[in-house]
Amino acid sequence: MNEVLTVGVLVRHPQFPDWGIGQVQSVIGHRITVNFENTGKQVIDGTQIMLDLEAF
Repeated sequence: MNEVLTVGVLVRHPQFPDWGIGQVQSVIGHRITVNFENTGKQVIDGTQIMLDLEAF
């Protein structure tokens, strides 16, 4: 699923829902930088965590 992530996509972290909605800032290899509304920028290892797409 992380393979479909591109800059601007809205996601949630499945293990930390309290981080809120995040917007993908960059995808470089397996490193995904996401700016979450409640915790700011976080770098996610896409080989370890499958982010959930936020549907509107």
